[in-house]
Amino acid sequence: MKNDLRKSLLVVAGSVATILASAGLAAIIALPASATQQFATDTGKSCGACHQSATGGGALTPYGEKFKANGDKAP
Repeated sequence: MKNDLRKSLLVVAGSVATILASAGLAAIIALPASATQQFATDTGKSCGACHQSATGGGALTPYGEKFKANGDKAP
């Protein structure tokens, strides 16, 4: 009986550890994209202020190039 409980606890602990590691990895991977999106949120500017595409991503406008060259801070 004790061995069954111990095995069950190990399975649960392993599952929780896997979920937490996966969530942490997902957060780390998502960080680069959130910086410029956060800028748009903070300033009220659209993604098209920095990107040639109004939906964001891809080639940058001259303002976007300045923003990037300035360490992702408003020029």
